[in-house]
Amino acid sequence: MAAVVIAAFLLSSEVYAQKAVERGYATINAEQARNYVGFLADDLLQGRDAGMPGGLIAGRYIVSLLKEWGVEPFLESGYYQPFEAVRVTEPYRGRWEVHADSLTRIKGSGAHNLRCMNNILAVIPGERTDEFVIIGAHYDHLGYACDIENDGCYNGADDNASGVSAVLQIAKAMLLSGKKPLRTVIFAFWDGEEKGLLGSKYFVANWQKPERIKGYMNFDMVGRGPVDNPRYLKYFYTEAHPLFGDWLRADVEERGFCFLPDYRPWDNPIGGSDNGSFALVGVPIVWYHTDGHPDYHRPSDSADKIDYPKLLDITRAAYLCAWRMANEKDF
Repeated sequence: MAAVVIAAFLLSSEVYAQKAVERGYATINAEQARNYVGFLADDLLQGRDAGMPGGLIAGRYIVSLLKEWGVEPFLESGYYQPFEAVRVTEPYRGRWEVHADSLTRIKGSGAHNLRCMNNILAVIPGERTDEFVIIGAHYDHLGYACDIENDGCYNGADDNASGVSAVLQIAKAMLLSGKKPLRTVIFAFWDGEEKGLLGSKYFVANWQKPERIKGYMNFDMVGRGPVDNPRYLKYFYTEAHPLFGDWLRADVEERGFCFLPDYRPWDNPIGGSDNGSFALVGVPIVWYHTDGHPDYHRPSDSADKIDYPKLLDITRAAYLCAWRMANEKDF
């Protein structure tokens, strides 16, 4: 009798979990993607340069959505994780730095640039408070160049308003699923990526015990694709975790997504985006990237050129991956 009761309980738990997955999945839609990308890539934000007015407005917009939905701030002080970045200006222009020792050295060396930036961190608490999954995208871009004729605004619709859109929709979907995750899920919006992965570097440098981060998912340019292969999706993941590839294969087969994944297992997936900051300290990663196009890092990277059906399907697939990372007992 006891075995029958246990079996019935496990079955009902599985049914409840699957219904929760589908509730969240159903909230992800193209209209929201258009709204988020459209606002973040508008000329009024002047290219979302890190630490500048347009970047600050972008950050406030993201926080306003998180507050509206009821996604809690991760830090006791609120949603923002402020940090400083500096670089030497004379006799030559150096790299932007965020490490405390570098800040002290550069500030004491003479002429330097200083920017005050903000990561944005929100959380859905899990049953396990000492295990984390982080889902992130950078929200800064290249700003505004006044010496470019006709249009000097680097709107950054694909790079990376598209990634921010995906993280926002996944956060909302996981919250509206109604199920508390097994692991605590952090939603991160990085500042200063275009200046050298500054926000994610600062976060990792100030995070104790990286082994508690069970996985990091990164979104950087997920709204377009190569001109000659518009369905293309480059799917990087840590080679030691083949399940990350198996999960997507199963979901593509079941759901019939419109993109074509190029599976890229990688034993040291550092790359040129924020996943590198986590891979360097041994955190397993997944990185969604739809590759380059002629508008990359140009003012012509505008919201009207985003492939919204593709962005929608990538976001849906990533939500399913995030759900597994957050809820599967072992991977």
